Amino acid sequence: MSSPSATTDAGDHEAQVARHLRERIAAAGGWIGFETFMSLALYAPGLGYYAAGARKLGSAQEPGGDFVTAPELSPLFGLTLADALAPVLRAIGSVQVLEFGAGTGALAAVLVPGLRAHGIDVRYRILEVSADLRQRQQERLAPLGDTVQWLDALPGGHVGCVVANEVLDAMPVRLFRWSDAGRVLERGVVAGEHGFAFEDRPAPARLAEIVAARMPALPGYVSEVNLQAEAFLREMGRWLERGTAFFVDYGFPQREYYHPQRAEGTVMCHRQHRASADPLVHVGMQDITAHIDFTAMADAALEGGLDVLGYTSQARFLMNAGLPRHLQALQAASPEVYLRSLNSIQKLVSEADMGELFKVLAVGRGVEEPLPGFQHGDRLGSL
Repeated sequence: MSSPSATTDAGDHEAQVARHLRERIAAAGGWIGFETFMSLALYAPGLGYYAAGARKLGSAQEPGGDFVTAPELSPLFGLTLADALAPVLRAIGSVQVLEFGAGTGALAAVLVPGLRAHGIDVRYRILEVSADLRQRQQERLAPLGDTVQWLDALPGGHVGCVVANEVLDAMPVRLFRWSDAGRVLERGVVAGEHGFAFEDRPAPARLAEIVAARMPALPGYVSEVNLQAEAFLREMGRWLERGTAFFVDYGFPQREYYHPQRAEGTVMCHRQHRASADPLVHVGMQDITAHIDFTAMADAALEGGLDVLGYTSQARFLMNAGLPRHLQALQAASPEVYLRSLNSIQKLVSEADMGELFKVLAVGRGVEEPLPGFQHGDRLGSL
């Protein structure tokens, strides 16, 4: 249980975030779009969930924080990803890897030695928007010395591989609702006496056009579009000169994303390993995410001049790229560790867990060789 002082500090911080949001809503005339609300709740300097000091990520060994990602579940995730990156780096003659949103540094801690095992003297760069996560990464990765460097902005150019694990889902989304009259409304947030509440207003013409192009009018249907993530993919076409970017995240192709039965959208929140669908409470103290429309991401990459190289489930990607080989090696080297690892591996590949919900999308430029993670079960046709 939390100590009284920790609980008080958390309550004080939540109150500060709520006060900041109320001030921004008032300054905007009493209403802000959900995209702005989510951005402030997650990234407001010194206040937002990713900008303040609360511990966010746990691990299989340290189950604290609010959620656990694949690299924290098992080092075999990173070793298998290294098997997928190595052929690309060799083919283009590069040793550069750029990771977005590196979490605790768990993935980098495995990818660097994993790539070295392939004979690649990797130069690893990280772009991290969270100051406290950046500090945590620097502490964890200190033994790697200047092999790992941190960037403060997007690179002017990059030749090599890019990795983004659970990054797109944390980019602020715009919420919409189809009215009974078949019009697109934008969902925003207002501040009331008892907290924050949703309020819908007529959507700007461009947002209405985007929504109407992606799904039929379904009265009462609520969902989202991730225009910031799409812009990120398009912009990547400017600076990724040659190489491949691997995006690992949870989501669906567009026709599944806007399925009639998914009528309340995909926004989810995580706090202390508990999930909820209410982003208007515990502001600044809980993660807010939305699933990924991978069709929209692929389209944005194409618009940016990149090639879409592969798309499949996380389970299929890991099995293709070499996870069975790493499991066999672990079993031979340390049967006890192997047995302890099986539960985490099951989470990574099970269709009932991360294996099917999480997908891997690869985009890039100047890469002719087939990517090892997509030899079997590539689902590009589903996009």
